[in-house]
Amino acid sequence: MLRRATVVLVNQVRLNTTSLTRSFASASGTTAGKQEKWDLYAGVLVERLPIVSKEFNALEKEFQEYLWRVEFEKSLKSDSELQHERDLKQAELLKRGQVDLDEAASKQTAQDLKDAYTEELNKFEKAPRTTADDKANNVLSTNRCLDDTLYLLVEQTVGPKKHFLLPQGPRLEGETMRQAAERIVREKCGDQLDLLFYGNAPCGFYKYKYPSAARDQSVGAKVFFFRASLKNGNVDKNVSKNFAWMQKDVLSSKISNERYFESVQKFLF
Repeated sequence: MLRRATVVLVNQVRLNTTSLTRSFASASGTTAGKQEKWDLYAGVLVERLPIVSKEFNALEKEFQEYLWRVEFEKSLKSDSELQHERDLKQAELLKRGQVDLDEAASKQTAQDLKDAYTEELNKFEKAPRTTADDKANNVLSTNRCLDDTLYLLVEQTVGPKKHFLLPQGPRLEGETMRQAAERIVREKCGDQLDLLFYGNAPCGFYKYKYPSAARDQSVGAKVFFFRASLKNGNVDKNVSKNFAWMQKDVLSSKISNERYFESVQKFLF
């Protein structure tokens, strides 16, 4: 009797397992059949890095002066200071007549060198930290905001409207995402930009869906961003007339899509 009950229980478990497996297989097949297709896009964050250091604020200047004072107090005398002391002793001996006047006059003293260096320093003029493009607010130029990072935005058509975005475009068949990124920069900005790409791995990601009327085979685009720094050159105005080099804190004034701006902001330094 016990054996018969065991056989019935085993058969019931097998039946339930088979039914559950078929249910999962059916559900998996249905999901795979409805899987959405997305277009792959490559984008490039082109940055012009700072050319000069930022000016110190009041606290930083005070701390710098403190460090200089500590270094001066703990430092040994330099060769020039030691030479100046020897020159003073030589001058004292000269007054006493213990040194030949012609021999002493032919020597260049440390004070003579200091006076010559000071005169040369006074003639030196520092380059201005602000340029003519700063005063004109010329966003097409990279010769501005020298102590800050500038990011490149290019006007592109997305759907029926034009937007200022990071250079981006679709990946072609057979391309790696890095190759697509390099090609897209040339297509959107011309050949005058000399860029240094930081690597083959994307630094950011963004996706968006196409309008319902524009969905043919794909529901939207997935954009993988690569980072590159500007070594030389600028955007070719014959290729793209509407572009801008913008600081981080004013990017939102050009980028109208809030979700896109939030995604980009995550990988800005």
